[in-house]
Amino acid sequence: MAKQFTDLLLEWDQDLNDRLMPWKGEKDPYKIWLSEIILQQTRVEQGWAYYEKFITQFPTIFDLAKAKEDKVFKLWEGLGYYNRCRNLLFTAKLIVQKYNGVFPSTYEDLLALKGVGPYTASAIASFAFNLPHAVVDGNVYRVLARYYGIDTPIDTKEGVLKFNQVAIDNLSQKFPGKYNQALMDFGATVCKPALPICNECVLQKKCVAFSLNKVNQLPVKIKSIQKKKRNFDFYCFEFEGNWLIQKRTAKDIWQDLHQFYLVEQDAFRPLDQASILSLLNHQLAIPSAAIHLAKIRVFSPYKQQLTHQTIQARFIVVPLKKIPSVLAKSNWVNLKQLQKLAFPKLLNEFLQSDFQKI
Repeated sequence: MAKQFTDLLLEWDQDLNDRLMPWKGEKDPYKIWLSEIILQQTRVEQGWAYYEKFITQFPTIFDLAKAKEDKVFKLWEGLGYYNRCRNLLFTAKLIVQKYNGVFPSTYEDLLALKGVGPYTASAIASFAFNLPHAVVDGNVYRVLARYYGIDTPIDTKEGVLKFNQVAIDNLSQKFPGKYNQALMDFGATVCKPALPICNECVLQKKCVAFSLNKVNQLPVKIKSIQKKKRNFDFYCFEFEGNWLIQKRTAKDIWQDLHQFYLVEQDAFRPLDQASILSLLNHQLAIPSAAIHLAKIRVFSPYKQQLTHQTIQARFIVVPLKKIPSVLAKSNWVNLKQLQKLAFPKLLNEFLQSDFQKI
């Protein structure tokens, strides 16, 4: 399965990956290192301009090493986390003095550099020197969690060890740099945190999360579970009097209780017919022709206050003309069966009020 995953990913990278970034494909370890330090705790969109300014001002590590500190900090202004900038200057001077301006070419020596952690060391080692070291970032966690159906929380020691091993098992030994970049790009453009494009995903057929309708439940993160405000969109799929129901199995609120198909998000997006159809098509490959468009209904807002969390929910009723293949193996129940299932208080409120109006 690992080989298939890796081959499909590299094929996608070759044929379909059009994500542009100025450091992509770069072999100069100085430029790779610079981009990685800038992108620590910084979005690509913001870091892009800073990277280009730094490369223009300091085209080589010799230029950076001899630059005045005030000038470097002025250029860094606005990026925040200024300790990164201090480490940048320290390491530039060290490489010039200790290595005559030539970056160390082993993972261990890279890791010993100030400001360089396992992720950055792996990135430089694989991108610059084609060494077989797996890069694991948020995008990688998400793709691997969904593809393999891993529900171990990614922000635990157990999760870090598990995902690092899975990443190593899947790593292309021949093209580690190309593979690492492809995996990160795939997570950023296809297997996105919100609204992933499952309908166009080359990994879809073997993706455990997709087959089990758990795309929105993976990866699991303890800190996310504990955050105070959560926003749930429940998609209530109906076909000829039967309703799609999921059971909550993760170690989260409402464990072992039932729910409709859930999409959790950081903030509610506007809901209209176009946005609903876009999500259903992209994530579940449900075409508009399979939906009774005139019968779509939206009910909101519902709210439940738990001890440490506030849950806000919207319910989107989606009557189907036929059951799409991706939902064929899901749990479909009629009204009599539905009444025997255990639901959280918030869903029971919906079932006892607006659901009766459908």
